[in-house]
Formats: sequence, C-alpha cells, structure tokens
Amino acid sequence: MGNAELIEIIRAEIGANGPIPFARFMELALYHPQHGYYASGRANIGRRGDFFTNVSVGPLFGKLLAAQFAEIWEKLRRPRDLKIVEQGAHDGIFAADALSTLRQSAGDCFSATSYCIVEPFPIWRERQQENLREFAEKTSWVASIDDMEPFVGIHFSNELFDSLPVHLIVSGGVANGATVWNEKFVDLEHGLSAGAPCGVELRCQNAPFEFVTSTVSRPDLLPHHLGFFPAGFETEVNLAAPKLMSEIAKLSRGLILTIDYGFPRAEFYSLYRNQGTLQVRAKQKKLASPFEQIGLADISAHVEWSSLAEAAQSSGATPIGFTDQHHFLTGIISKFFPDADFDSSEKRALQTLLHPEM
Repeated sequence: MGNAELIEIIRAEIGANGPIPFARFMELALYHPQHGYYASGRANIGRRGDFFTNVSVGPLFGKLLAAQFAEIWEKLRRPRDLKIVEQGAHDGIFAADALSTLRQSAGDCFSATSYCIVEPFPIWRERQQENLREFAEKTSWVASIDDMEPFVGIHFSNELFDSLPVHLIVSGGVANGATVWNEKFVDLEHGLSAGAPCGVELRCQNAPFEFVTSTVSRPDLLPHHLGFFPAGFETEVNLAAPKLMSEIAKLSRGLILTIDYGFPRAEFYSLYRNQGTLQVRAKQKKLASPFEQIGLADISAHVEWSSLAEAAQSSGATPIGFTDQHHFLTGIISKFFPDADFDSSEKRALQTLLHPEM
C-alpha cells in the first residue's frame, strides 16, 4: 500500500476528524514533511524513475530555454540585476544546464543574472546546491514564494502546477436548472472514521482507504459557470494553482513562464473528459488508484489554464502567449538556432521534446 508511517498518519487524521477532502490526502501523500513523496526526496524522475520530465532527456532543454531567457533580458532592456526564479526545480539540473549555456553563449546576460530557487524541503535544497556548486556565487534559495522580494526577471516552472493538491467533484445530475455537485472524500474503508463503531482495534489499524461522496467542503468548489453536466461526471478543481499564480504575478516585473500538462477551461471540462485527469505514476507505470503506493508514487492532475491566466491578470499581469510545447520549442530553434548542427544525442532529445504528447 505504500509508506507505512505515512499511511498511519493519514489513517489517524481520518479516524480523529472524519473523511478528508482528496486535496488534503494528496497534500499529505506528496508533501508531508517526513514521509511525502516529494518532501522525503523519494521522487525519482528519469528513465529509471517514476516518470519523465523535459529535463530527463538531457541538457538540450536547458540550452533552448537559456536562449529564451537571454531574449527576455534583452526585451527588459538589459537590466543589470536580472533574477531568474525557479520553482519546482527538483535536483537543480535544469538550472545548471541553463546557467552553463548562458555563460557560454550569452556572457553579458550571464553576468547580469542571479538564480533563485524556491525550495521548501532541505533534502532537495542539498541536492540542488551540490549540482549548482560551480555557480555558488550566482545562486540562492528561499523556502517559500512568500519570502521573495519584488524582482525584475523571470519566474520559471516546469511541471509545478500539475502537482498541487486538487479537490475531486462529481455531478449528481441536474436539478432546478443547475448541476448538483458533490465532493469525493477519503475515508477508512467501511466508514471506520470518527464516530464510527470500531470493535476490533486491529481491523481499524489496518483499514485501507476508500472514496465517499458528500456535499462539497467549500462553496468555491462549485463551478456553476460551466454549464450542465450529467450525473457521474467527475473532474478536479485546483484552488491552490490560481492562488500561487496570483502570488507570483504580484512579485515580478518581467515574465512568468510555466510549462505543464493542461487545457483551457472549455476543453478541460469537456463532456468527453468525464473521468477527470488525475494520474498516479510509479516506475513509469500508471497506477489504478491513488491508494496504491501512498507516499511512493506521484499524483498529478492536468492544469486548467484559464483559471491561472485569470489569476495572473487579477494581480496585474498580461497574458502574452499560450501554445503547445512543440510550437514553443520549434519557435526558439528557428529564431536562435536556425543553422544548428545538433549532434545525435540532441536529435534524440528533440524527438522527445517535440512529440505531440509532450
């Protein structure tokens, strides 16, 4: 089932307080300070890990994005103190790749650049510092976006927003001209939570988890503006992602560049996507349930981009671009590397980076 200590912590919280929203379960599974999948350092990315990211294909991704960063520096009129802030930096390899490229091919921009990583977990900060040791004078760390002062530069993230906790909601059908929405909560199997009889202590201690459905836990989960949905339609609502985007947008003069899996609102809530987008992955395999390999597997949900754009706008930002990764990276290549003779490893990396499913 997963990490035994983490399972017991979740079980104890449900046993004391009753069923919890899935967002709380996901928060504990991924970010519990000692036992969460990310917080503990167990998140394993790459060919021998649980899933791939753009950085997994090698240094080419950092090389391409460094060209984009240098152009942004030019567009900002070459400030002498450009700050690149990366959030969700994993082991810091992307930062090392990007800084190496800037040093080699955009020396003036490199001289003006400092690189700050937002990293709440000590184990990842240590790995990042090790991988960035040759750039020690250029790099710094903060534990939270709340610790950042306003800056001129770039906020960059790659697969950050899809890992934030989501609420799961399900349509109960249409009544009185509106969709009736309920929320899926995590309970102990057979309802062995707060107030439930538990005559056999061993059974309670080993009780697995199950979903139960009830009224939504908070009113801002009700997507009344989306229209009508048939009974049984399931989807996610991410309240953490727009909140974070709003906080980021208040901080910077420059560009927010975020790369992730997702859809605009209309597509995200299309009727054919009636089981939502939640994914659980371990060892390159998609698991059937978030209750498998708890604390040992990644849990993610696709990003609903319209809410992020609206949150950024509400904090003063202006959306300037939205595209798929294929067109984004081919645009960089055609502008900055039109005659590049990529070697065989870079060509293999491009095939992955430009694949439609990316």
